[in-house]
Amino acid sequence: MINFKIIYKVIGSLLFIEAIMMLYSLCVSLYYKEDDIMAFVISIAITVITAIGLKYKGYHAENSMGRRDAYLLVTLTWVIFSILGALPFVISGYIPSFTDAFFETMSGFTTTGATIIDDVESLPHGLVFWRSMTHWIGGLGIVFFTIAILPSLVGGSMKVFSAEATGPIKTKMHPRLSTNAKAIWAVYLLLTVGCAASFYVAGMSLFDCLNYSMSITATGGFAPHNSSTGHFHSAVIDYISIIFMFLSGTNFTLLYLSLFKGKIKSVVKDAELKFYFCVVALATAGIMFFLIKDLNYNLADSLRYALFQVVAFITTTGIFNADAGKWPHITWVILSICMFVGACAGSTSGGFKCIRSVILLKIIKNEFRHIIHPKAVLPVKISNNTVPYQAQATLLVFLSLYLAVCLFAYFSLTCMGIDSTNSVTIALSCASNVGPTLGLEIGPTMSWSGIPDAGKWICSTLMLMGRLEFFSVLVLFTPAFWKEN
Repeated sequence: MINFKIIYKVIGSLLFIEAIMMLYSLCVSLYYKEDDIMAFVISIAITVITAIGLKYKGYHAENSMGRRDAYLLVTLTWVIFSILGALPFVISGYIPSFTDAFFETMSGFTTTGATIIDDVESLPHGLVFWRSMTHWIGGLGIVFFTIAILPSLVGGSMKVFSAEATGPIKTKMHPRLSTNAKAIWAVYLLLTVGCAASFYVAGMSLFDCLNYSMSITATGGFAPHNSSTGHFHSAVIDYISIIFMFLSGTNFTLLYLSLFKGKIKSVVKDAELKFYFCVVALATAGIMFFLIKDLNYNLADSLRYALFQVVAFITTTGIFNADAGKWPHITWVILSICMFVGACAGSTSGGFKCIRSVILLKIIKNEFRHIIHPKAVLPVKISNNTVPYQAQATLLVFLSLYLAVCLFAYFSLTCMGIDSTNSVTIALSCASNVGPTLGLEIGPTMSWSGIPDAGKWICSTLMLMGRLEFFSVLVLFTPAFWKEN
């Protein structure tokens, strides 16, 4: 039996956090004295009233949570946050269509970074800041944030963490989950502050620093300029972006161990990190070759632009310093592979994740060895840890679901009149929470406003499933989930 009272109580408490985040955006609006002030005032009021109503419905709730409660809680939280988070856009009139506003907000919270806004620079500062704030809140997970600051709120914290965390392996640094959450958030804050400070030293304004740092450390992609970081035409800013995108795509547990515990050896020996680095290096070298060969780029520019786009795509950040849609089509294939692979588990990035790719390659290698030695026992080991058979089976199911959902989205978008290349990359972009798409009709520097409303709802759903890694959402649609036993 699902404990709806605890779900109401937790979501009600979480909505107060969303109201506080909106309050920060209201302060920005008040500072710049722009026309989105009332939109935030009304949105905050509606959010607080909704929070109070849900808290009332969850009054005297039993402070314990089962596995089914956790999965329902996490999915509903992301949906309700996106619905209420869309209000400032709709009420202000800058995105009058609720479908478009919901798409924009879901893209923000899931750190996808796809936008339907053709001219971002026409938005008031408060709404621009709110877009970046949705990235930052959703970066490590809405509910995960709560576990860090309000560990007593949820009785089944570990179940909630399992429903929202990314990657097949959850490494614990401390026995208490709340302590783990605080350690990871310390890394997240350090990256955000470090990124903002670096941008400020490089010449960005304070407002731009905050927006780009929240977007990059959350591996989101929303930017306050139509041409993203390309607006600055600065190699220094590009390389700062590359460094912090790469770090944000690294497992935060490894960053914590290296930064706060000094365990550099365990980081260097990590199989996933090695794979992540190798994919970035190989993809960059491949794109550099075609930029020099076909577009006559010099070595310095080819390195800068290729490395930037590869890191932006593999970490699913999605910011850009050049229009990759004008590059040779073979580079689209390389970037699409990066889009699919993703960065490390336990980071803010999306995608299939490097750890799954490493496990999959070892499973394939073992299968070939089994052909030669049928009776051999060949365990799959990652960094001296044996991957259980159940985890291997789950990985293959995850891959099947990922491809099946992408295929459905591709077929649906093609039926709506979107060209085949765009349909494929839109599906991959949403499922991996990347943001840019590759194609001629909707390029990597363009908005997604041309997609039909039905397509936007499909993409929004796909973003949510991609962020929660499919199982947490799809399990809600199984008959067994709703049965009492």
